[in-house]
Amino acid sequence: MYEYGMWVMAGVNIFVFLVFAFSFTRPRKGRDWRSFGAFSAFIVALFTEMYGFPLTVYLLSGWIGSRFPELSFSHDGGHLWYSLLGLQGDPHQYPIHMVSEWMILGGMIFLAVTWKYLHRAQQKGEVASRGPYARMRHPQYAAFILILTGFLIQWPTLLTVVMYPVLLFMYIHLAGLEEKESLRYFGRDYEVYMESVPKWGVPFRRHNGENGLSSAKK
Repeated sequence: MYEYGMWVMAGVNIFVFLVFAFSFTRPRKGRDWRSFGAFSAFIVALFTEMYGFPLTVYLLSGWIGSRFPELSFSHDGGHLWYSLLGLQGDPHQYPIHMVSEWMILGGMIFLAVTWKYLHRAQQKGEVASRGPYARMRHPQYAAFILILTGFLIQWPTLLTVVMYPVLLFMYIHLAGLEEKESLRYFGRDYEVYMESVPKWGVPFRRHNGENGLSSAKK
């Protein structure tokens, strides 16, 4: 079965994920809109190939089609890891797919929890240092990276494979810019926070920042 051309399904998924991302980023500056635009492009490219037209499968079919005859234009054929590894059965039941779903869901939940602490700190005009911010300085970007990684594992495409490192660089760059702004705004308070909490730490590891500063600005 072809199982593509489902543009309504593609549109619904794109809309849901972009609304979700927008609600937790609230872009204001030009760089925020560029970051949101890059994330949006990744999502559009992903679901367009997942439900609309399998561009990656089409381009790869002639190159490696003879070596991997299971690479087809069916929806299951779009699970490239599953196809290229020569696995049999329902790809949705394979550990690769299940791990990717947990990464996407976990990233979304983590982003929602992170936003609660960030928003509370912004309202108070303080350094965000509680909840996820007590474990790492940029949990909001870590959440987006986790979501993108989950999608890339689940449904890799030529476009998303190219866009993924660009987005990683963008998030790392934005994290650095925000730290410079926070240092100018909070001064010594943010310096203490930086000394207490790693930039990209382990979310579930306790650091000194938990009981140190009580808030922060993004």
